[in-house]
Amino acid sequence: MAESLPLEMLTYILSFLPLSDQKEASLVNRAWYCAAQNALREANVQYNIPVSSASLPAIKSLGLRGISCISLTNLDGSPTSQQVLQSVACHLGPHLQSLCLGGGSPTEASFVALILGCPALRILDLSGCNSLFTSGMLLAQPETAQNVRQALSGLCELNLAGLRDLGDFSFNQLGSCAPNLERLSLAYCHLTFQLGAAQGPISTQDSYFSKLSFCNVLRFIKERASRLRALDLSGTGLPPEALQALGQVAGLQLQELSLHSCRDLSTEAVATLCRQQPRLTSLDLSGCSELTDGALLAVSRGLQHLQCLNLGKLQRLTDAGCTALGRLRELRSLDMAECCLVSGQGLAQALGSVHGAPSPLTTLRLAYCSSLKDASVLSVISALGLRLRVLDLSSCMTLTNRTIQAICTHLTHLSVLRLAWCQELQDWGLLGLQEPSEEPALGPQLHPELEQQASEPFLEPQGPSLLMLQALQELDLTACSKLTDASLAKVLQFPQLRQLSLSLLPALTDIGLEAVARGCPSLEHLSLSHCSRLSDEGWAQAAGSWPRLQHLNLSSCSQLTEQTLDIIRQVCKQLRVLDVAMCPGINVVAIRRFQAQLPQVTCIQSRFVGGADLTLTL
Repeated sequence: MAESLPLEMLTYILSFLPLSDQKEASLVNRAWYCAAQNALREANVQYNIPVSSASLPAIKSLGLRGISCISLTNLDGSPTSQQVLQSVACHLGPHLQSLCLGGGSPTEASFVALILGCPALRILDLSGCNSLFTSGMLLAQPETAQNVRQALSGLCELNLAGLRDLGDFSFNQLGSCAPNLERLSLAYCHLTFQLGAAQGPISTQDSYFSKLSFCNVLRFIKERASRLRALDLSGTGLPPEALQALGQVAGLQLQELSLHSCRDLSTEAVATLCRQQPRLTSLDLSGCSELTDGALLAVSRGLQHLQCLNLGKLQRLTDAGCTALGRLRELRSLDMAECCLVSGQGLAQALGSVHGAPSPLTTLRLAYCSSLKDASVLSVISALGLRLRVLDLSSCMTLTNRTIQAICTHLTHLSVLRLAWCQELQDWGLLGLQEPSEEPALGPQLHPELEQQASEPFLEPQGPSLLMLQALQELDLTACSKLTDASLAKVLQFPQLRQLSLSLLPALTDIGLEAVARGCPSLEHLSLSHCSRLSDEGWAQAAGSWPRLQHLNLSSCSQLTEQTLDIIRQVCKQLRVLDVAMCPGINVVAIRRFQAQLPQVTCIQSRFVGGADLTLTL
């Protein structure tokens, strides 16, 4: 029946699949291949192209398919890089809309030639491309600047993050080439702040070697105020007076602003910003360590349309400030990781203040909030609605089985659940069983009742077990050291799961590994580091279920030998990253042979393999 469907309908159906499933579908037949390629093209998937002569045929093939979004890696000033850039301009340039050169070192001549061949660009990422800006003379020739200006006339987004040598002249020249710019990132650039300096234009001769100044950036923002919608000044050391000057620019109506790690910002400066820019929908204040509850109160009063708020690492934030979040009725994403004074009571009160309507939150991150307790987290969970897709409670070390069972009861639509280092979680919680009254034995040992369950393969978990979360695509149980095969073998049955971490689980054995392989066949990222009871025999049984694995971490698995490497090489043909560091049973010769036979593996971590003596390194 599928063969009789029109190509457009088949494309539409495949567009609902995850990227890896679309790749698999493209192998069925020619019609499915064409439909899958159309679906990938419509989704604007970014293709990562390593700069080498081997990539030239792939670039030509991508050009024939009309690919519009690429990222070039390992770019430098070599003849091979120039050849690749010429090929990109020739085959991909006419329809290329998004180009990332992040971290590369292209020459100015090759960069200009590439840009001139890409007249449809809307997104340009030059983050970390310091070689372009070292001379301070980028686009100094008027004719070259004019040609680049025509090519970039439609550019909407420019990323200049991490450019240590970016100066006023180069910034002005490149900025003048993008008259329709809407999004600009200067994160972690070296800005100088002299707000009392003259506001007149900087002479060309003086600006060649001058560092990027905030006065110059502010002048640019004033010129583009009517169009600019998103600005990233993270890590620039922005002082309070500079933020105030930014917020009061006439005609500026920002929708997104990132100020991550601007540690000098004050609560008063943030309050002023919220009055000046009331249309903000996304605000990142993470790492602004001087902010207090007053900043959150100002945000809740002034930014009624806020949808995304990042407050990570605000060590002075307390529950009193969190209660103000109830005013943000459109909030979709909230990050309060590492807010160590937040116990969750204020957040629960804020979420419960939305009368008659479920919380609109889709993402909630509370990792490393060490004051969180079961009682407050249960209140938060009960106030959250079925819209929540991402929940991060990593390193909330006092949470127990009550929390996991509440999650399984109320948040059944979760796609991402992170519980790393929640060391009080036990098999009972994952299985949905009532915990026995007697004290458990020391260490991750099986209770007699759990041992009976583990021996009965057809016995299903009872109550709100982890099996309720059938939409999970990512699960992190790292260092939940009381978990054993008794629960893992029963509840890890998620056909859509793409990413799983079971690292630092001392009781995980081959039995559990084989059960996970049967229950989670779609895994692409798997971490099993420091699982010392896993053996070659277990991997021989499990690996066949994971043909899609791309990232695999087996570091410090002391029983594994080169036999496991042979099995991985035979089965996991899509593997890209492998970590076997500190595996005494695997030697360097076996790793070299593995890499030679599976050349698509781009990264192999192999520190201290083969039983190396670590006494001199500790």
